Amino acid sequence: MNSRSQWCKLAVLTLGVTAAAGASARTEIQNKGSDTLVNAAQSLAEQYGKINPNVAVAVSGGGSGTGIAAMINGTVDLANSSRKMSEKEIQAAQAKGRQPAEHIIGYDALAIYAHKNFPKDSITVTDLAKIYGRDGGATKWADLGITIPGCKGEIVVVSRQNNSGTYAYFKEAVLGEKGKFRQGTLDLHGSKDVADLVEKTPCAIGYSGLAYVTDHMKALCVAPEAGKPCVKPTEETAFNGTYPIARPLFMYTNGAPTGELKKYVDWIKSDAGQCIIEKEGYAPIKKVKCK
Repeated sequence: MNSRSQWCKLAVLTLGVTAAAGASARTEIQNKGSDTLVNAAQSLAEQYGKINPNVAVAVSGGGSGTGIAAMINGTVDLANSSRKMSEKEIQAAQAKGRQPAEHIIGYDALAIYAHKNFPKDSITVTDLAKIYGRDGGATKWADLGITIPGCKGEIVVVSRQNNSGTYAYFKEAVLGEKGKFRQGTLDLHGSKDVADLVEKTPCAIGYSGLAYVTDHMKALCVAPEAGKPCVKPTEETAFNGTYPIARPLFMYTNGAPTGELKKYVDWIKSDAGQCIIEKEGYAPIKKVKCK
């Protein structure tokens, strides 16, 4: 082998070692869970990658329960959840030697979606329980004294799948700890699916995150019961807790985060991360001034 060939071979080997070293130095954070949070989580990951290119955050949805289960099983670093972990889940984690650490990263007003032709601008939690609860008594809008143009049949009751944190929180907030959903609900996978169906269906009502409300539907003002003032779902009413169906949004780690994971979680809670949370339609955990 001549000297030029030897030099070329050495250069290729050097480049290969350098590339491998660069690849090994990059940290990957696995982030999975809530479909309510998935768009915000993707935005956070994309922006963080721009300011810290040595960290890649891989985001996927699947529901709060799915993310929490993955954290319990040790297959993700961060679990997104739109509800608190249950005691059963905490015990399952501890049985595997894991200690879940809770991080509140924002607040959400769980909006009640109605078709644009819905004749009212508000609804009570009491009426929501009649619509969604088992043996609640309201199967047609006429049962609540409501007439909707283009709707003559039963209420199309749109819900979420039972692995969803939104499903679990709505059940607790509207139906009570021991309440049960009525049979025959349309249980959809994600918030966008709920919004899309309600937009197109005059008889429908649905619920999901405030960030998925569009100009082609109504997000109803909600009162605790008849005779009480209703509150509109907004970032402000989610933050101050005046909206009746407001909730915190969580990320869970196994124990207190360290290293690059801690830096990422701290950044999410910083003004920069919280401005992204706000931009995505949720209330930040603190007052921030965003550009």
